[in-house]
Amino acid sequence: MVVADANSGRAVYWGTGRRKNAVARVRLVPGSGQLIVNGKDGNLYFQFNPNYLGVIKAPLETLGLENEYDILVKAEGGGLTGQADSVRLGVARALCQLDPDNRPPLKTEGYLTRDPRAKERKKYGLHKARKAPQYSKR
Repeated sequence: MVVADANSGRAVYWGTGRRKNAVARVRLVPGSGQLIVNGKDGNLYFQFNPNYLGVIKAPLETLGLENEYDILVKAEGGGLTGQADSVRLGVARALCQLDPDNRPPLKTEGYLTRDPRAKERKKYGLHKARKAPQYSKR
């Protein structure tokens, strides 16, 4: 969804990403490459972890746009890994709205695929999803 920012008149591109229980609502705004998550600096939010930050910026680096757009994120649920992956999906979807020609390179890198893996539910009679009670012969 493309919306003009009421304050500055700049185009804003939206993308929603999900992973495990994490949901990230991502806005791409023309800027200098800043990452802001829940009102905090993205480096601080993701604890300066280069893996998380690299995952988030990967779609922009694929297209060579890392210093042209600010990433504004509202992330909730899950942990940092799920949130980082959900932000990546949201950024990739927003980049597809920015220009439909961005879709093929993002698709080949796998940035537009939602990771379906999630925690398996616990079954009755078991300790966890698959952990059975200890067997006792006598």
